Amino acid sequence: MKKLLNFLYALFILPVTAHCEMRIDVTQGHVAPTPIALTSFYGKSQGLASFGQQLTKVITSDLESSGLFKAIDPRAFIQDRDSLRQGPKFDSWRVLNAQLLMKGDVSRMADGRLRVEFRLYDVIREKQMEGLAFFTKEKNWRRIAHKISDAIYKRVTGEEGYFDTRIVYVAQTGPATKRIKRLAIMDQDGANHHYLSSGRNLVLTPRFSPAMHDITYLDFQKGQPKVYILRLATGQKYLLGKFPGMTFAPRFSPDGSNVVMSFAKNASTSLYNMNLVTKTVTRLTETIGQMIDTSPCYSPDGSKIAFNTDRSGPRSQIYVMSADGSNMQRISFGEGSYRTPVWSPRGDLIAFTKMYKGQFYIGVMKPNGEGERLIATGWLVEDPAWSPNGRIIMFTRGDRQGRSRIHTIDLTGRNERELKTPTDAAGASWSPLIP
Repeated sequence: MKKLLNFLYALFILPVTAHCEMRIDVTQGHVAPTPIALTSFYGKSQGLASFGQQLTKVITSDLESSGLFKAIDPRAFIQDRDSLRQGPKFDSWRVLNAQLLMKGDVSRMADGRLRVEFRLYDVIREKQMEGLAFFTKEKNWRRIAHKISDAIYKRVTGEEGYFDTRIVYVAQTGPATKRIKRLAIMDQDGANHHYLSSGRNLVLTPRFSPAMHDITYLDFQKGQPKVYILRLATGQKYLLGKFPGMTFAPRFSPDGSNVVMSFAKNASTSLYNMNLVTKTVTRLTETIGQMIDTSPCYSPDGSKIAFNTDRSGPRSQIYVMSADGSNMQRISFGEGSYRTPVWSPRGDLIAFTKMYKGQFYIGVMKPNGEGERLIATGWLVEDPAWSPNGRIIMFTRGDRQGRSRIHTIDLTGRNERELKTPTDAAGASWSPLIP
């Protein structure tokens, strides 16, 4: 039991035209950022013009954060906004080395809603690549900015975007010997941040449901680790199952109908699945002695589960099995120990934490164990989580002073960035694209 407790505490619209075939290959080892001119959205009144500037600011931040776009300084723009409304003068943008140009308009409808329209141009070919119009309440303007960023990202890279998403994580405050840990949620760029729990109980490993209605997480209520589900719309939480011992490391199935988790009983820890509709509980793995099976994660199609276990020796390794617990196979065979496997939403890779000779790594491998690549390293890096398009990995980076922050990095091992949070942060989970 002491071994298990030590392990737990250590975890911690309207389409227009789109014919141009410009593409950025996001799988290349190094991609030079594409120069893009992002002009402020035109608005007739001062208030609408201010909205336009805010929209452009968020879009600029989104696209530059991907590492694939470089925004041209607006002070260098030659064509003014008034003439741009009539159409781009492409020569004026080519002289700035712009390859892409975005322009837009924001207006207010009779019912009070905002109408936001943008157009994306290929400056080299002098063609429109994309154009969309959105209608929204004023309070949702940031989401529209993220949706425009997603549309540009997809049109240029061929991949789905990831900007209109949310992140749930564990916010940490207080001294290292007495950390207060609270559930917190925010937009992927740090906006609209708020806390979901009071900090009275230790919380860990929050995970979104596929529909984003719920979060499952570990709560040390009264010192006893248990898996709970939090309903985001109401703030209500409820215990998942009536297990007599400790439950932890929960994760939803891709369709949201099941939760797979670890259950500790008689010193050993096995994997169990609970159907949220029927409340049926099924044991998936058998363990003996002080063996620990944990960190289960479904494949995107729900047919398989990856997890880590010490069943093959003192060093934890990654195994993959069918969703019913059959056909279990070890897939990690490198030096060191492997933990926290997380299946890519694309199904092509599994991300993991690796520990070797006192150093931590974030890596990826194919579901059969081939092609292992280490993309981040540090004194403490752990808790990988995927962006919904399967191109970015989010993880926790800690230092020797006990501080920790959430970082992101792309699959090439480049463009590592810190996500801004009010306090120390760890154990983050990335939502799907918001419907």
